[in-house]
Amino acid sequence: MSSAEHRLPERVPHPTLPGMVVADGARVTDRPEVWHVRSSTTAYASPFIDVVLDEVETPQGGAMHRTTVRHDAAVGVVVLDDDGRVLLLEQYRHPVGARLVELPAGLLDIDGEPAQDAAARELAEEADLVASRWEPLVTLRSSPGFTDERVEVFLARGLSAVADDARTDRVDEEADMAAVWVPLEDAVAAVLDGRITNSLAVAGLLACHIRANQGSSA
Repeated sequence: MSSAEHRLPERVPHPTLPGMVVADGARVTDRPEVWHVRSSTTAYASPFIDVVLDEVETPQGGAMHRTTVRHDAAVGVVVLDDDGRVLLLEQYRHPVGARLVELPAGLLDIDGEPAQDAAARELAEEADLVASRWEPLVTLRSSPGFTDERVEVFLARGLSAVADDARTDRVDEEADMAAVWVPLEDAVAAVLDGRITNSLAVAGLLACHIRANQGSSA
């Protein structure tokens, strides 16, 4: 679908700097647009990711070559207790050689599973928790320069523990994962000074902080 089919917000040149100024109150939004793909080759395929090599035609008639990592969509959960603490998971991540501070999260890898159901499943599997109140919080593209991964982050409240005999046996990195509760303000401070760098955690915690400061019922 061409971007021409989507009405753009009113915009005028900036009076002194490069770029355009969007009219006050106009909605700025991502919009669908697909450039013609002249050729496409799957260089690597696995149950986890596919690596696709595309030759893409530009609007000017030229060609560019792009490598795309095809990846299942994902979900994440900001877990907030009644005292304003958020649940953070400390998990080893081999590609970056670090133990990162993260949110409960996982893939939408069950056909037809709604995103919120997947978030509830991951919360139970990774944190032994059930939530009675759910709310969409923020959506992000984790790294759109090379992957099509889309992540939906939810806010979960009204918490209770999963029964001991119903808890998931964790393996690999998750078997060594630690769960900690931190005041939301402390978690946000850790984001802003660079101690928390996982993109899903950064986006979710900041969105939760803004929502809380707006006086939301969440």
